[in-house]
Amino acid sequence: EPEPVFVSVKTFAPATVANLGPGFDFLGCAVDGLGDHVTLRVDPSVRAGEISISEITKLSTNPLRNCAGIAAIATMKMLGIRSVGLSLDLHKGLPLGSGLGSSAASAAAAAVAVNEIFGRKLGSEELVLAGLESEAKVSGYHADNIAPAIMGGFVLIRNYEPLDLKPLRFPSDKDLFFVLVSPEFEAPTKKMRAALPTEIPMVHHVWNSSQAAALVAAVLEGDAVMLGKALSSDKIVEPTRAPLIPGMEAVKKAALEAGAYGCTISGAGPTAVAVIDSEEMGQVIGEKMVEAFWKVGHLKSVASVKKLDKIGARLV
Repeated sequence: EPEPVFVSVKTFAPATVANLGPGFDFLGCAVDGLGDHVTLRVDPSVRAGEISISEITKLSTNPLRNCAGIAAIATMKMLGIRSVGLSLDLHKGLPLGSGLGSSAASAAAAAVAVNEIFGRKLGSEELVLAGLESEAKVSGYHADNIAPAIMGGFVLIRNYEPLDLKPLRFPSDKDLFFVLVSPEFEAPTKKMRAALPTEIPMVHHVWNSSQAAALVAAVLEGDAVMLGKALSSDKIVEPTRAPLIPGMEAVKKAALEAGAYGCTISGAGPTAVAVIDSEEMGQVIGEKMVEAFWKVGHLKSVASVKKLDKIGARLV
């Protein structure tokens, strides 16, 4: 059982964009500047081997029913912590049910905090497994949010049993910006997953497979134009989910007409994500997308332009 190397730590985990169009449940990436913070302390008043949530907003303080609590407990078990109690504060920087990996950011920040306080004994794949325990209870057993939240950048989930993760490196000399437009609308992951078809035509399977392959190639080559085209080309998931988000189809059309290389739903939605290689253009595209959400969907929305987060969850 490792000894604590810190009395307290503060960690940050970024927002994530899962699916990226045709990469349903196996592709995701982290975005810079949005996310959740966790403060974790060694607390003699908490029973040894357990965790207490002392501060949180709008969520359960029961660690067995909270994303951060579940991931923290799973990490403690992996480390074999039996003689130390911990207390946790979660500060949400992400709205719930936004399609930006809110639950994954909480879980990632908590798992990394526990790992850091005991001397960083676990690797990133083990931390992803701890986060997956949390995701499984909240939104399903999928790693396309939790893996990039912990590892940063783009991540391909090649296999779940056993877990096999492949980080994809976007070239550092190339620019990529995400235009994220979040409307005032809730799209719970469970509801959005329930809308998906149970069977698909072979022609759609072949099409989506080729688009996902193009997406991976675009990431590795730093080709923002091809990345956008592939991201926009999902014929299985997006067509069933977009009609459930008021104005989404018009928002995508507005983004493409304004010059975006591609646009789709971020995760389960309702956030729309467009890609471009210029921050200035990203601001213009964001304004057009906000306009479309209001005009067609009658929804107020907020736009932000963010870079790829290449680091993932980390000690602050």
